[in-house]
Amino acid sequence: MIRIPHAARAAAGLAGCLLLALSGCKKALEPEVVEALTIVSGDLQTRQAGRLLRAPVVFRATDAAGKGVGGTAITIVVVQGGGAVDSASIKTDANGEARVKWTLGPEVTQGILATIPGVEPLRVNASGIMPSDIVIAQGNNQSAKVSVALANQIVVRVLGGNNVPMDSINVTFQITGGGGAIAPQSILTNSSGEATVKWTMGPVAGANTALVRAAVIDPLTITATATP
Repeated sequence: MIRIPHAARAAAGLAGCLLLALSGCKKALEPEVVEALTIVSGDLQTRQAGRLLRAPVVFRATDAAGKGVGGTAITIVVVQGGGAVDSASIKTDANGEARVKWTLGPEVTQGILATIPGVEPLRVNASGIMPSDIVIAQGNNQSAKVSVALANQIVVRVLGGNNVPMDSINVTFQITGGGGAIAPQSILTNSSGEATVKWTMGPVAGANTALVRAAVIDPLTITATATP
């Protein structure tokens, strides 16, 4: 029987442990493979067309076990609606999540597509609210002496679906009867969807009328009376 010195046995054991350790390291260093891309939040938002969505769109890349994979590049492309994202390529964090800010385009139906090579592409949808109605908030059917401004200013409000106020919509006013004047003749709505103007009566007693236009909405008629 051949005896192996204790030192040799210890060295062999140490070498074996090192080999096992290296094998484990090699396994640990193998890159994680992304198997799925999902939406964490931000899908199906609704806002005025042309505006930045209130919440970013958050994606998550996961492996076969459902664990988030960090350092994954996600490509973002606008595919419908004509909007824009703040970055065409985003990278996941340690939890496998990445986010993008999305500004809607001028259309109702909006969409972006998120892709990772070898993974099923993921579409995110949003809806743009369009101007659909003009209402008179203040000042219709007043009277004032000829060539004098009405006591109350004219205030009109531009609304979208579900009565959402439309901000920064150009509103124009056109005198159609009575010969008066409205100032300004063109103005953008404020954050409440409102446009405010001053209306001065014409030089002859009688009816004064004007048309209010905004976007592709049917014009609205406003009236006043000039008194002697």
